[in-house]
Amino acid sequence: MEVSATLKNVRMGTRRGRRVADMIRNRPCAEALSILASSERRAAGPIAKLLRSALANAEEHNARHSAGIDLDNLVVKSICVDEGPRMWRVRARAMGRAAWLKKETSHVTVVLDER
Repeated sequence: MEVSATLKNVRMGTRRGRRVADMIRNRPCAEALSILASSERRAAGPIAKLLRSALANAEEHNARHSAGIDLDNLVVKSICVDEGPRMWRVRARAMGRAAWLKKETSHVTVVLDER
């Protein structure tokens, strides 16, 4: 039984998020959480929070539907970091000019499944 969670409009670039996502793909959830806790990358924090949310969704689904999901055997089946909307900002430059800055956002989706 698959369980998923989604995090939208998180303020991180997709390349940075995908590096962290590659570290935990196809790993057990407990191991993935420990990897994210020990990682120094800034994207590890929101992804760890999302993984805990997916575990809570699995627990709630288990209680509501008596589906018999074994929470200890859950594995990160897939995690994808997709591009979200960009925020555009203006930065002052020399001689009265301006430069546009793009602030990237991402949509992250985690799917958990039993081993």
